[in-house]
Amino acid sequence: MKADLHNHSFLSDGVLSVQDIVLYSKKIGLNCMAITDHDTMAGVLPAYTLGEKIGISVIPGVEISTTDYETKRSVHMLCYFPKDMFKLQGFLNKTLINRENAKRQMAQMLMEEYPITMEDIEKYSSKSQSMYETHIMQPMADLGYTNIVIGEFYKGLLSKKGKYYVQISYPSVYEALEIIKEVGGIAVMAHPGQFDSIGLLEKLAEKKLVQGVEYNHPRNSEEVKKQIKSIAEKYGLIMTGGTDFHGYYSNSPHPLGSFTCPEGEVEKLIKLGS
Repeated sequence: MKADLHNHSFLSDGVLSVQDIVLYSKKIGLNCMAITDHDTMAGVLPAYTLGEKIGISVIPGVEISTTDYETKRSVHMLCYFPKDMFKLQGFLNKTLINRENAKRQMAQMLMEEYPITMEDIEKYSSKSQSMYETHIMQPMADLGYTNIVIGEFYKGLLSKKGKYYVQISYPSVYEALEIIKEVGGIAVMAHPGQFDSIGLLEKLAEKKLVQGVEYNHPRNSEEVKKQIKSIAEKYGLIMTGGTDFHGYYSNSPHPLGSFTCPEGEVEKLIKLGS
């Protein structure tokens, strides 16, 4: 099966609707896909329903934002096949609220320097389950201050090193893994290469707290992929793959389906989730 298991719609910080992504997945020849919006499962049922109609397998999923408070690093955890989505969403709602509050603070500071309004921003964020930097930057692009929503201009303003950045409070990686276990989901560490999480991956795998790891991803270097494969083989982890698709709300262009699961791995995931 050709499967891309990491995609974001406009329900979080992507450009396209859930329906567009599912239809596009079918059009480019994927057999299987997942909508993994940040901290919301709002797109899971629409994606699954449309997938059933057009003949593409849709795996229910979500990307959970967490922090490893020992290293102070971000950790993104993918959860697939949660059995109790309502309980999981209840846990995630706190993050959505914290994010919304932080982004509104950032927007207020930005509006003191640039002639955009909250109404301009909400024109884009209203479709999402929370507010993101992309929604704040899109009006800046509309007004001609930049022609790239997520680029150098964004980095100077709203990235973690930007002058208007406001820190968001996230659950610990262990809290997230506990809730994934409680709801009967499968825990897969997302893109270990992005946040230098190889050490944490091995620690979690040794404790049997994760069942998989994202292997094919644009931010995993070849060296990181070698390390991931070694750990996966040692501890019996499933190796997934995904493009981390956001449309043009991305640092670099990667069309949906650019990164897929290694051969035979999605079948293991489906078997474990059934």
